[in-house]
Amino acid sequence: MLLVIPRGQFIMSTISGMPLFFLCCLYLIIVICEASFGPSYENSKYCNNSNGNYTANSIYQTNLNTLLSTLTSHTEIDYGFYNFSHGQNSDKVYAIGLCRGDVKPDECRSCLNNSRVSLTRLCPKQFEAIKWEEKCMLRYSNRAIFHTMDASYSYPMSNINNATDAEEFNKVLGELLRNLSDKAASGDSRRKYAADTAVFANLQTIYGLVQCTPDLSRQDCGDCLHWSLADFGNVFKNKVGAVVLRPSCNVRYEIYPFYDEPTPSASVPLSLKEKGNSLRTTIAIVVPTVLVVVALLIFISIYFRRRKLARKNLLADEDDDEIELAESLQFNLDTIKVATNNFSDSNKLGEGGFGAVYQGRLSNGQVIAVKRLSSDSGQGGVEFKNEVLLLAKLQHRNLVRLLGFSLEGKEKLLVYEFVPNKSLDYFIFDPTKKARLDWDRRYKIIRGIARGLLYLHEDSRLRIIHRDLKASNVLLDEEMIPKISDFGMARLIVAGQTQENTSRVVGTYGYMAPEYIMHGQFSIKSDVFSFGVLVLEIVSGQKNHGIRHGENVEDLLNFAWRSWQEGTVTNIIDPILNNSSQNEMIRCTHIGLLCVQENLANRPTMANVALMLNSCSITLPVPTKPAFFMDSATTSLPNMSWEVNSGTTRSNQSTTKSAHDSLSEASISELYPR
Repeated sequence: MLLVIPRGQFIMSTISGMPLFFLCCLYLIIVICEASFGPSYENSKYCNNSNGNYTANSIYQTNLNTLLSTLTSHTEIDYGFYNFSHGQNSDKVYAIGLCRGDVKPDECRSCLNNSRVSLTRLCPKQFEAIKWEEKCMLRYSNRAIFHTMDASYSYPMSNINNATDAEEFNKVLGELLRNLSDKAASGDSRRKYAADTAVFANLQTIYGLVQCTPDLSRQDCGDCLHWSLADFGNVFKNKVGAVVLRPSCNVRYEIYPFYDEPTPSASVPLSLKEKGNSLRTTIAIVVPTVLVVVALLIFISIYFRRRKLARKNLLADEDDDEIELAESLQFNLDTIKVATNNFSDSNKLGEGGFGAVYQGRLSNGQVIAVKRLSSDSGQGGVEFKNEVLLLAKLQHRNLVRLLGFSLEGKEKLLVYEFVPNKSLDYFIFDPTKKARLDWDRRYKIIRGIARGLLYLHEDSRLRIIHRDLKASNVLLDEEMIPKISDFGMARLIVAGQTQENTSRVVGTYGYMAPEYIMHGQFSIKSDVFSFGVLVLEIVSGQKNHGIRHGENVEDLLNFAWRSWQEGTVTNIIDPILNNSSQNEMIRCTHIGLLCVQENLANRPTMANVALMLNSCSITLPVPTKPAFFMDSATTSLPNMSWEVNSGTTRSNQSTTKSAHDSLSEASISELYPR
């Protein structure tokens, strides 16, 4: 029966009086339809049990983990095909990552990284396995799989619904997929992919997509796709949607768009009779669709209303938790005064841009460090307390631990664990004291800093850019374990965000990335740059500026790059270090140069840096030119005023603001000391 809908308010009046039971029925129908609408890739995997299993903690597993975790680090690949191997002989692992041809590079890498996690979970310890997702495929094996067509296994899925005009549908579909197969097989070594649409009698559009791994020959790609098309004719005949996944190719078609469409091709011409009948078909389709959409909107409204209420309750619980945490962290001001002998000069450890740091001892004997923020630090009480709560949630062995705070009257105090061996610069730049830092200790310090920075960038519940990583902000405990401190310039960034801009540049000259100095752009790659400078300082035992080599005086980056180019990289190494670990020192220099590359896209992430430091079997890419820093007294940066405060440079690109205003840039209260 055809429903005729008058113009006006008919739909809304009908819906407003619609019984709840009928709405529930519509909702269930929608859920069922959606479940059958598209394929589910949750279990689309192939675990090759016939090829055997590897043992836990074996060399093969190490090679596999290394290869899969670094597969997408090759950011120069922008066409969605990764094929790399790692290891030697029987422990060698081959891996292929293939993304759908319309998928953007960042989305591709994200899909492959997600597949890596699920693949090792779904196929534990298999020598060979495959995981398909809607937008990518990840495959690994202990046998050579490059340039080899493999159609031995297929994973088929289909829509449960049949086409109404099956004969015409199959005819148009077959022609579309055959044309796409020919087009994809003719692709180049970067992409063998084709997608297009066709229209059959009742104005229904068919969307088709075919793809091969681009390392296949034209013949092999064509054969793989041909066998996949045969599955459609044998298994999925008359279905309105289906997909066949194979190790070397995949084919999919639907009656709805599932990929970013190319430029539309000419559609199949319609006869006049068909055009005449199309209006009835359109009405029959549109009317139920409108009803379903309106019903769905009602249920969405109810759903979000309930979700909002639930979230209010959740936030109330979270507020209670925050209050409880704040109360547990709060110190009595008198307690701090007693511990620090009323902030006496004899207890003062140092003073930085945000205030003085004092050593103290609590009544239970615990030694603490107390930062007394200056009155012009630019923070109010509520802001100060919120940032303390954020810092309290950062828990890592390589970060200085916040114990609590005190906020009474005009006093704003931060209480930290006491780190007895001062900061890294106290040792590494002193001709006598740096002898205590042999190479083994220096290497552990480098790796510890990397772990702490990785935690801030990726592993903590907050995503934080430090912005002022330097030798004086790395403290050393009694075992010389490094702890990153001073979060006075750190910034929180939103999950998924890669870069931010600021009108006020803050940081320490010599450690700041060029894009940050010149344009105010900062990201996790800005911290990577600072880490690279720090690594070169630790290896050389020299500050990043004023390096004297013979009669020449130059900055550390310039000296390191020139030595690398001339093949005299050992000139960078601190002369007091013995040569027993020279290869390790050169590798760290190599990693440092990778981190300070001028183009931030070429710099590795801290996750990749950690892998490079922990596995000497990983081949390092060749570094490109670093950013060179001239002496700060002669550097001219247009429209930027600079202020040096305790070794920290702050720039204000807005000339109408004072230097004092720039001091309030801090987003998170700094950890001691400077």
